[in-house]
Parts: sequence; structure tokens; C-alpha cells
Amino acid sequence: MEDLLIDITVSLVLSALLGKVCHHVGLLTPGGATAAFLMGTVIGTLGSTRWLFLLVIFAILGFVATNFKLSKKTQMGVQEGTHGERRAKNIIGVALPPLIIAVMDFVMEGYTDVMSTAFIATIAVAAADTAASELGVSDSKVWLITNFKRVAPGTDGGVSVRGTLASAIASLSFSIIGYLVIFGTMDIHVLIPAFCGIIGCFMDSIIGATLETRGIVSKYANNCITGLMGGLLAIPLYLI
Repeated sequence: MEDLLIDITVSLVLSALLGKVCHHVGLLTPGGATAAFLMGTVIGTLGSTRWLFLLVIFAILGFVATNFKLSKKTQMGVQEGTHGERRAKNIIGVALPPLIIAVMDFVMEGYTDVMSTAFIATIAVAAADTAASELGVSDSKVWLITNFKRVAPGTDGGVSVRGTLASAIASLSFSIIGYLVIFGTMDIHVLIPAFCGIIGCFMDSIIGATLETRGIVSKYANNCITGLMGGLLAIPLYLI
């Protein structure tokens, strides 16, 4: 009980700081900050405070990626929000998959390492997608992933060499960071979330070019679906 109270307290404080700071620097709207606070508290309490700390690192790296050539992205009209800020639906789309993994970890005993790897995988998908979106839009050579016809930067389902490389590097880098933060060590299993992150990013593009462009799902639902796919894929890969 004492450990649970400590986790709740740390999660509340860290989530509050995350929401406040991100709102202060313009990364989150008030609604986005509230969503970050609520979901961060649940993840830190049901999962681990180390999991929550990893989300904080993702938020910092996301802020850097968002501000990369922001003026150019604004001129192209492909920035998030008005000045790159994220709303509540952005946060829910990205944070719901790791929250679901946190709930699974809470109700299932004896699978902490598996669920921790799955958690890292959900964030790796988000990191890969963020890198591909925020850095890839600066590449003028973009192809639609379903037929490889040239399309304009920022088109749903569009992929580029720069964006693909950025997503792969982001997925691997964040998987390494995740393992160091959560496990405090490194082993071959770090390749699992890295792989899932890349697959999830490609699936995001495929869904974007098909279901999203037809209005069947929103970009936020797309983020949620592919993030959860990446996390769930990591479970059997780890067990194998």
C-alpha cells in the first residue's frame, strides 16, 4: 500500500509538471495539458513511474521535433494546430495505447518485463511517427505508400526517404532510451520495440492513405490504432 501511495504521489506531481511546462512552452493547449495530466497519472500509477518518466522524455523530444523548421511547416500549412501545439485529442491518440498496456500490466501478474517492452513499443511507434511527420515534411520528394505516386508533402499516407530514415532512427533511439530508463540495462530485446515502432509507422501511413483519407478514421484514431498494434505485436515477439 505504501509503494502504491508513493507511485500515485510521484505520478500526480510529475504529470502536473509535464502538463504545466508543456502548456507554458506552447506544446500543449489547456485541454492537451489536462489530458496529459490525467493519462500520465494513470500510466504512472498502474504501470510504473519509470514508464511515466519515459513519457516525459518523449514529450521533450517531441517538442524539439515540432519546432524543427516550424516556420517552413507553417508556411506549408502542415503544422500541428496553429503553432505546433497539441490538443487533447492528440494526447489521447498517442497516450491511450501505453495507458492500455499499463492497465494490462496492472491486472496481469508475472509479465512485467513483457509489458514494459510492449509499453516501450507503443512510445516507439509514436516517436517514429512524430519524426516521420515533423522531419519528413521538409523533404520535397514524397510518394504515396500504396501506389508510390508522387504527392505533396504532408499528404496522408505520403512517405519520403528522409522521413523513413528519421522514423527508423527515432524508433531505435527511443527503444534504447526506453530500455535504459525502465530496465537500467540493455539486451537483444531492445530490437523488439524498435522493430514494432517502424512497423507501426508504416501502418500509420497505410491507414492514412486508405481509411484516413476517406474519412473513415481520423488521424488521432490512426495514431491510437497503430500505437496499440505496435504494443501488442511486441508481446508475442518477446515471448518467442
